[in-house]
Amino acid sequence: MPLDTASRQDFDIRPLSAPLGAEVLGLDLTRPLDTADLARVHRAHLDHHVLVFRDTHITPAQQVDFSRRFGELQIHVLRQFQLPTQPEVLVISNIRENGEPIGLGDAGHYWHSDLSYKAVPSLGSMLHAQELPADGGDTLFANQHLAWDTLPEELKREVEHLQAEHSYLARYEDLRKLNPWRPALTQAQIDEVVPVRQPVVRTHPETGRRALFVSEHFTTRILDIPEARSRELLDALFEHSTKQEFIYRHQWKPQDMVFWDNRSLLHLAAGCPPEQRRKLYRTTIAGDVPF
Repeated sequence: MPLDTASRQDFDIRPLSAPLGAEVLGLDLTRPLDTADLARVHRAHLDHHVLVFRDTHITPAQQVDFSRRFGELQIHVLRQFQLPTQPEVLVISNIRENGEPIGLGDAGHYWHSDLSYKAVPSLGSMLHAQELPADGGDTLFANQHLAWDTLPEELKREVEHLQAEHSYLARYEDLRKLNPWRPALTQAQIDEVVPVRQPVVRTHPETGRRALFVSEHFTTRILDIPEARSRELLDALFEHSTKQEFIYRHQWKPQDMVFWDNRSLLHLAAGCPPEQRRKLYRTTIAGDVPF
């Protein structure tokens, strides 16, 4: 068995002046990560929900290796946007080569939690900046623990034991109308993303904290109640869950890598001018069946 060559590193974790988030400064992810350092990063991720690793000069393979320290990786259904050399990496980009998109250019158009439409959704995602636009391109994160904690008591009582349907197809055709380059799904891809039931309020499996778990992108209806009331509740929850006081707005810097907790947050891409190139690499870590 090879010896563990990892050694402790000197790095800082600095909370951001926002309702969530912390910067990780001075951690070299090109080096093997010591068990104690990994545990420190893990704890900070649970405490702050978003970690921003600054000036992270790593290869896609190193991003995959680091991501795997937190769990098994999930492959996005749009496999045509995988990085050819590293299929675990989803390319997020508005760039076209030879007239064809190299990545998913409208990722994050609506508020969502990654892969909530899967029976086993994502623990978290890592997004590593490759090319950034001069204008725009921010990513917004909304703290769903705070959203639950501040929900009016009467609404809490009504929704805390309800379940909702999540579907990858919920907004897919809307996005295709906005972005004709977005590919039509094959039957095999449609079969891979059949709708699932999720709790409206989920319990974080590691911290025990409760969080809202609905989103305008993937949640289609609340189950087992009248359709009209389902719509009223979802509209109220969507509006409440993304209040300004719950949000951290990440303004990207070159070589930032952001690691967020999909069990605790919703996120949204603010967009950028289409003529300005934007490219990021995303890895997605499998989580647990929500409860």
